[in-house]
Amino acid sequence: MRHHSVIHTPKHSDYEELTQVWEASVRATHDFLPDSYIELLKNLVLTRYLDAVMLICTRDKHQRITGFAGVAAGKIEMLFIAPQHRGEGLGKQLLHYAMEHLNADELDVNEQNPQALGFYFKQGFEVIGRSEVDGMGQPYPLLHMRLKQSHQQAQRG
Repeated sequence: MRHHSVIHTPKHSDYEELTQVWEASVRATHDFLPDSYIELLKNLVLTRYLDAVMLICTRDKHQRITGFAGVAAGKIEMLFIAPQHRGEGLGKQLLHYAMEHLNADELDVNEQNPQALGFYFKQGFEVIGRSEVDGMGQPYPLLHMRLKQSHQQAQRG
């Protein structure tokens, strides 16, 4: 069942729920991260990272957040979908909204997250670089991706 919900701009009062979606999504897709590191990142998401980006989200019919993305300076800094809502097209919807309305055409993805990597390849992104460590300097390699030029032109056309 595919339904496209409206894109919303979450409020500061939604941060706790956004962080819960983040944690559930990370635990479902980032099995290479130790629990202690997830807890550390969770606190940073709640207290710092959400404030550092332009946030967009999707909600279900009960107004619960089902997924969200954060964009800063043309880069998608976060894109997370609640595990029970994966496969519904929400990630694609948030990604395309970020590209079309927030001029985002770059992102980083954990090299050890093949599902996310495959998703971004399918959406027209290509790898333009690699870092041995994540943003916290930990040994979780990141792939730097950019929307292929042909896809950018098709979006504008």
